[in-house]
Amino acid sequence: MTIEGWTLILLFTALTIALAKPVGVFLFALYEGRSTPLHPVLGPVERGFYRLAGVRPDAEQSWRAYALHMLLFQLVLTVFTYALLRLQAVLPLNPRGLAAVGPDGAMNTAIAFVTNTNWQWYAGEGTLSNLSQMVALTIHNFLSAATGIAIAFALFRGFARREAGTIGNFWADCTRVTLYLLLPACVIYALFLVASGVPQTLASSIDATTLEGAKQTLILGPVASQEAIKMLGTNGGGFFNANSAHPFENPTALTNLVQMLSIFAIGSGLTWCFGKAVGNTRQGWAILAAMMVLFLTGAGIAYWQEAAGNPVLHNLGVAGGNMEGKEVRFGIAASALFSVVTTAASCGAVNAMHDSFTALGGVIPLFNMQLGEIVVGGVGAGIYGFLLFALLAVFIAGLMVGRTPEYVGKKIEAREVKLAVLAIAVLPLCILGFTAISAVLPAGLAGPLNKGPHGFTEILYAYSSGTGNNGSAFAGLTAGTPFYNGLLGIAMWIGRFFMIVPALAIAGSLAAKKYTPETAGSFPTTGPLWIGLLVAIILIVGGLTFLPGLALGPIADHLAMISGRLF
Repeated sequence: MTIEGWTLILLFTALTIALAKPVGVFLFALYEGRSTPLHPVLGPVERGFYRLAGVRPDAEQSWRAYALHMLLFQLVLTVFTYALLRLQAVLPLNPRGLAAVGPDGAMNTAIAFVTNTNWQWYAGEGTLSNLSQMVALTIHNFLSAATGIAIAFALFRGFARREAGTIGNFWADCTRVTLYLLLPACVIYALFLVASGVPQTLASSIDATTLEGAKQTLILGPVASQEAIKMLGTNGGGFFNANSAHPFENPTALTNLVQMLSIFAIGSGLTWCFGKAVGNTRQGWAILAAMMVLFLTGAGIAYWQEAAGNPVLHNLGVAGGNMEGKEVRFGIAASALFSVVTTAASCGAVNAMHDSFTALGGVIPLFNMQLGEIVVGGVGAGIYGFLLFALLAVFIAGLMVGRTPEYVGKKIEAREVKLAVLAIAVLPLCILGFTAISAVLPAGLAGPLNKGPHGFTEILYAYSSGTGNNGSAFAGLTAGTPFYNGLLGIAMWIGRFFMIVPALAIAGSLAAKKYTPETAGSFPTTGPLWIGLLVAIILIVGGLTFLPGLALGPIADHLAMISGRLF
């Protein structure tokens, strides 16, 4: 470990915290439907869309109507994407003449991008045409991110409103987030990437002469536009198979830092927005503080383990940290930090191969996903997932002080706790259930590259990534088979919508409640005690649930490594 490495981690954390309020201020304007500096230019576009679509933005919806409209929208997008991928061979903007995507692969990819997972069983540059990259993928990067933020806004209204029967309008929320936030930010972001050396062209390839005098064909395409929303919307699906380890996606140390910051920017801003929505910004800062405690702990462990390296190689005379699977232009610290950032959020972009991490270094990305990626989390998904844990924490705190649990002025009763538990229980049911199935069936056992604990970790990581809507891979699993495409597709759909619907139901239940003023007997939810309780509940729930699976995989792998055995 080096001073430079720790400085990078602390600098990144400080910049993330510094971005929370300015980003949160803009998000709060969208949450309230107020005018922004972009409204004079984009306002007519918004109103034109409403007229064309027959949407009344001022017509608010109950939580059931909000959920129904959202689910129908996702279903239509899934069918549209599936059809486009199946017809790729006969559609335009296919300069390399790529074949249509197979039925199971198209289904898996359609679900992956609609759910903001962006799981990629394929090599993008060799499987998808420019049209598929731009329409089947990039468009959904915007819409899935906007959907997550819209759900967060709906839950905020549940906490903020009093004796109300509505939680907003899904179409208005989704439109405003896309039009005023994601699109303008990504235009600026893409221009920065182009200036940094990222391609943005409809050309298919270019031939280059190597130093040895040979010819090498370099694949090109509309990379910068996809890269921008891939990061800002915590999507993670790269134009190239190597993702952000590819120099055409992530060419410099500066782009690497900016990409990491863009992954966290909206998620951290939503914490401030939540505090503002409920009338107490200290509530938002408390949530962000708990997130940063978890994040810094994970980043520190990952960096420590990767910098320590592999003792088996040390005994063979190979000194230094673990550089296997990492880009030299980034090094150990930036690679370890990126792995924690991308899995603490539901991004899934990678600048190093997680399969090549040390056993305990790889535990942190895996555990981040198993917690539901609530440590800042995906855009919208992180904050509403975190608030589910907050409801459990305040319920336990209420039992401690012998009062009905209260959070930001709302009594938390049996209905809200049951719905929160239902949403949180989705993660272990899918992750552990599908892992168990894949670890015993021949079709599942055919996937891992490695045997023993590391091979088991490859399976466990895949379902943790799919259910958590992350999309990163451990890189050793052959997942492009009907078996894995099918099960991972189901895991992604359940992991997204079986958490969103209970969250909306909680929003509807809370919105109908009266405001309960804080008293001397209320448990404080803004101080260090509350932050510590939040962190403890999250770690205890995650630890008790997933420790057996982690013991069979990465922990067993680590014990074997320190004893001198490699699988």
